[in-house]
Amino acid sequence: GWAAAMLAGAALAAPASAQERTPPYWASIDASRAIMRRGPSQDMRAMWEYRRPGLPVRVIAIHDDWCQVEEPDGTRGWMHRSLLSGRRTAIVTGTAPQPVRAAARADAAIAYRAAPGVVAHLLGCADGWCDVDLGNSRRGYISVDAIWGD
Repeated sequence: GWAAAMLAGAALAAPASAQERTPPYWASIDASRAIMRRGPSQDMRAMWEYRRPGLPVRVIAIHDDWCQVEEPDGTRGWMHRSLLSGRRTAIVTGTAPQPVRAAARADAAIAYRAAPGVVAHLLGCADGWCDVDLGNSRRGYISVDAIWGD
């Protein structure tokens, strides 16, 4: 898995009803420890363990209380719905830091640079740009081509 080894602490939020929508849709991991399983059951073999709340996933199917999710590298597996949130996030892609601009334009001033693997909260996307919150009062616009989760 693309993020199985990424570790970061964060407070747990109350589970949201990420499974009430019709797939496919975006969600994010909402637990400090989330297991991706081979099938929709606690009895199914664990494939990956995620320890970074906020990571984006794409929900592609639902079976009872289980969501089949896909991660950026295409890996698919099942997570219990209580591990997911409907809160939209995205992860910075590429091999170099990506510009986060002061406005949703390619010629706008660069406010920050976000390293690959940084998770941002999506506040909205339009016309090829996403309004992102990087935490610590850092907000700006990043190209949809520089993230996964839009």
